[in-house]
Amino acid sequence: MMLGIDMQPGEPFLGDSAGTESGVLALVGLAGPWVGTGSMSCSSGLACHLASRMLMTECAGINDEVLDAFAEVANMVIGNVKTQLEAKLGAMALSTPTVIFGRNFETRRVGSREWVSVPFPCEGGAINVQVCLAEAQSDMNFRPGFALPHTVQM
Repeated sequence: MMLGIDMQPGEPFLGDSAGTESGVLALVGLAGPWVGTGSMSCSSGLACHLASRMLMTECAGINDEVLDAFAEVANMVIGNVKTQLEAKLGAMALSTPTVIFGRNFETRRVGSREWVSVPFPCEGGAINVQVCLAEAQSDMNFRPGFALPHTVQM
């Protein structure tokens, strides 16, 4: 909405679009009683278009401004997903987005958890949003042999 682009979600599906990709991919970690990753990806051209709309200037190619804008959009999108999930799963936190871009890079998902994928067709392509969550295991919060951190009380 803030970019002035009409987007309606496509049909959600279980699975992911991992494989050989080209374009821009943002990854955002989720932590709390449930942990996992959210991702958003699209073509380089669409990432430039989104950044142009967000920054209100013409972005001709991938540069730091485009990557920062894409990271911010991914943070907002995955943040909205997180807010919806919190109503059922409890409080969660987001990591700082990590953005990857290029041609012919390969992504792999480790583990057997299913990803929920939703394509968002829009001007000049599609934005793909994916989330994978698993219930946190309390015994994995800290590495064995390391003391629990102390809290500071004010």
